[in-house]
Amino acid sequence: MALKQNIPNVMSILENKYVSKTQLTIRRTSTESHSPFKVLTSCLLSLRTTDANTKRASERLFSVVNTFEDLIEISIEELEKLIFSSGHYHKKARTLKHVSKDILERFKGKVPATREELMSIKGIGPKTANIVLAFAYGKDVLPIDTHCHQIPNRLGWVSTKTPEQTEMELYKILPKHYWKEFNTVIILFGKDICKSISPWCSRCPVKDYCKRINVTTSR
Repeated sequence: MALKQNIPNVMSILENKYVSKTQLTIRRTSTESHSPFKVLTSCLLSLRTTDANTKRASERLFSVVNTFEDLIEISIEELEKLIFSSGHYHKKARTLKHVSKDILERFKGKVPATREELMSIKGIGPKTANIVLAFAYGKDVLPIDTHCHQIPNRLGWVSTKTPEQTEMELYKILPKHYWKEFNTVIILFGKDICKSISPWCSRCPVKDYCKRINVTTSR
């Protein structure tokens, strides 16, 4: 089936299946708090862990801190205790301290609203920058994590080696009205069915549109 028709069919099916589900922590944080500080902080806590762990760590941390000043003032030991459930808590605590200091010194405590400024801060990469731009500032960007890189390649939409390459190719082929939900929908689909190892192809709602690129084992 032509790619031009394939993408709308797949996105329609996945949006119907996943948009109404409980939102991921970062998306929910943006909806409830409208706080760029909390979106960025939750995103940094979410790296290399599950959404459940991100939720626990974020809730504990935000019960104590609400600003970058708070993060600077709290001791590193207390910060590590608060975010312990997110995993890699030693490194994440140091990153939160550095990011807070840099934003206070260079951006007067305001989370930058451009990709270039965000990525000028050590500890903030392309995915984190785009998540902040999309969920804190409502900008038309595509945050690309492991699922959002792997699944378009598996479907045959793109043929790329890195998330950054995938992002650039998706801007060319993915209609803009799908951008807002793409990250959430694809992550939920990846966690539920299109897993990195041995995906559930037998129960996949979009299997008729998938080329199963590099799928060696499935269920």
